[in-house]
Amino acid sequence: MSAYESEEIALAHLLVEVRRQAGEWQGNVGEDALAEEVPVALIYNGISHAVMMASPSELLDLALGFSLTEGIIAHVHECYDWEVREEPNGLAVHLTIATQRLAALKERRRSTTGRTGCGLCGTEALDQAIRPIPQVQAPTVDDTAIARALEAFAAHQPLKAATGAVHGAAWCSLEGEILCVREDVGRHNALDKLIGALACSETALERGFVLVSSRASYEMVHKCASASIGALVAVSAATALAVSQARSANLLLVGFARPNRHVIYHRPALHQGEASCPPTQTTT
Repeated sequence: MSAYESEEIALAHLLVEVRRQAGEWQGNVGEDALAEEVPVALIYNGISHAVMMASPSELLDLALGFSLTEGIIAHVHECYDWEVREEPNGLAVHLTIATQRLAALKERRRSTTGRTGCGLCGTEALDQAIRPIPQVQAPTVDDTAIARALEAFAAHQPLKAATGAVHGAAWCSLEGEILCVREDVGRHNALDKLIGALACSETALERGFVLVSSRASYEMVHKCASASIGALVAVSAATALAVSQARSANLLLVGFARPNRHVIYHRPALHQGEASCPPTQTTT
């Protein structure tokens, strides 16, 4: 393991000098915490495959989550070794994966250069943009569990509290207890980090749901389904494609999660067999 990774990165931020101003009032010079955003390259068996802008923390989780949701590996045990190396222009995560997985990666290899919150940069053809989505088993998540998780969410996001510039992704029990949280400047990265962490701990994914601080886009739904997660709750709205994909995957999709209210875009128990239905707003 590299010297960089051996350091515990509780908050991926740095302090800078700022001057605060409101209207005609000019405050004194002080310090402000800024979220760090660095290029992170994922390199498989010596072959560079993807570069993304990310927070420089929990990079093994990020690499494993990305590898799983992109179908590069099917199980965490197919990644045999990893190392984070500091490069002149960023960080590189070197992974050693199973030979058959490397062969499959070479067949469909593409250069993927991502920006913050961008999940399709580098896609070479339109037919690569919307991939087939697997079926999942949606758990039963009641309204009180969503409300409980949402109420506790902020207290589990120290980097957001320090900087106000990152997204969070939380794994919650069916009772609404937050069990694991990952943060990143990119919403896709935060979710990949969470999925990687859950894979490492061999979490029973049928016993919980994901809560994210962002909107529910197609990519967020697809990543959850690819990881066999059956329920996604988002603080912001869902896109039309996300709802369509949730219905195809049989995934529970909730958006606009606020204290005591949220919108149910798709609940399989209610919508099974229906071609189309409007979202349902629930007040708890």
